[in-house]
Formats: sequence, structure tokens, C-alpha cells
Amino acid sequence: MLNGWNAAGRRAFCLHAAQVAVSSLYDELVLYPKPGLVSLVDSGSHDDMTAETFFRSLFSLRGYFVRITAAGMHGAPFHVLKQLGMEAEHRMLRATGGINTHRGAIFALGLLCAAAGHCQARGLPLNSANIRAALMTVWGPDLAMHARQCAGHSHGLQVAQRYAASGAREEAALGMPSVFNLALPAMQASLAGSGCWERARIQALFVLMANISDTNVYFRGGEDGARMVSECAAGFLARGGTAAADWRSHALACHERFVAARLSPGGAADLLGAACFVHKLDRQTADGHRRRP
Repeated sequence: MLNGWNAAGRRAFCLHAAQVAVSSLYDELVLYPKPGLVSLVDSGSHDDMTAETFFRSLFSLRGYFVRITAAGMHGAPFHVLKQLGMEAEHRMLRATGGINTHRGAIFALGLLCAAAGHCQARGLPLNSANIRAALMTVWGPDLAMHARQCAGHSHGLQVAQRYAASGAREEAALGMPSVFNLALPAMQASLAGSGCWERARIQALFVLMANISDTNVYFRGGEDGARMVSECAAGFLARGGTAAADWRSHALACHERFVAARLSPGGAADLLGAACFVHKLDRQTADGHRRRP
């Protein structure tokens, strides 16, 4: 049921959700210092990609976010969302010359766009609780089955099998707890205390790095690398995180350590982008800016 929405209203919301999704990935990209990750300043631990690579990827994904939001508005089954994601991945790889910049974000943000579309079509406020509930109610069983299917050769699946680490599939099957229970509260608490969007994103990123099993890190550095990332992030937080006066120098020190060890917490970066997306929709709903037909 589309709750009385006309075609123009549906299209307007899908375009809006896509804009929020792309801007959230942009917010992740431009953040610095961001340990081991690509930014506008440097390429972190990567020799095969730059910020320009990420911009090409972002432009290739705009239409995908529109389409998957529309699919969510119509309550499309998971296999439809999965097909849209696979098509988006192909477009991303064509745009980047075969470099994987946003595979995890395609999965996580795509699902959140679909969940937001589902809520909007049914007149539900676009807050974090409703978005997460839609994700689990509409697609939860299929996401659980998807998490149990281990066929494939991605780095994430290889790592999950070798180290018993959780990945994007398990995260989605559980309703993205790293987004809703870790990153989002850390981001919003930091923003409430400092009023600084940059500090809020850095704080959320370090909370994620300290707590999640990042398959990107395991793939590059194994258990020792994963331990370094979590301990470095935990140390940053123990010193006060971005509330400390010298937070930037400590974040930069972590960045230099990760680059030296060739570690890149790409999974945390994807989840940060997802948290930015939910935060923006949540804030717009609270401010009364929800789009209407």
C-alpha cells in the first residue's frame, strides 16, 4: 500500500533518498584523518584507488539508490533488491576500472534506502526505529538466509570462513546493530556535545573500529592486524575521543600506523556511511522536513 502517494510524489522521495545516500558516502569520503582509508588528503593504505576513484563510483550509484528506494516503497522481495545491488556493483566496477570502492555500501545503504522507502510509502516517520523495524519485518528472514549462504569468492566471505569473523551479511541479518546500536548513538552524542559534524563522524568511526570484526582488516592483516585496529581505536576513545583537545593528532597517529601496516577498515567506513544516512533522515523527520507528494 502506497498510502495515497501519486507517481510524482514517489519519484520525488526516491530522488531525495538517493541524494541523502550519495551525500552520506561523500561525508565518509571527505573525512580526515581517517585511519588507513582514502580521503581527499591521501589514499591511506591503498595503492589502487584515490578520491577520484571514489567520486566516479559515487556518480555511478545515484540511479541505483533511486531504484532501490522505489523497490522498497512497493515492498519488493529480497531477490529484487539483490538483483538491483548486483547491477549497481557492475556499474561501479565499470566506472572505477574494476576497483571495488563501494561494494559494502551498495549492500548496506541499498537496504536502508529500501527500508526508508517502505516507511515513507506507508506514512511512517523516517526515524531510526522505524527504518530498522522495516528492514527486519519485510526482509529479515531473507537476510538471515542470505547470511547462511557462503557461496562466493569475495574477500569478506574468504575472511569469514577463515577467521569466523562476521561480515556485511551477518550485520544485515541482525538489523545492522553496528549502525543502530554503535555508530548512530556515538555520532548523535558527539554532535549534541560538540555541535561539530566532523567530530561526530570521527567519533562514530572510531567506535566502529573498536568494536566490529572488519573483514577488510582481517583480509589485509589477519588477527594481528585486527587486534591493532581495535586496540588503537579503543585507546583513542579512552583518551576522550573527539572530546579531547588533541583528538586530531591522535587520530592522525592512528592513520600513520595503519598506513605503515597497510590496514584499511573499509567495513567500518561503509557502516559510517550507513549511519550518516539514517542520522540525516532521522534529523529531517525531527525537524519536520519529510518530503510529501
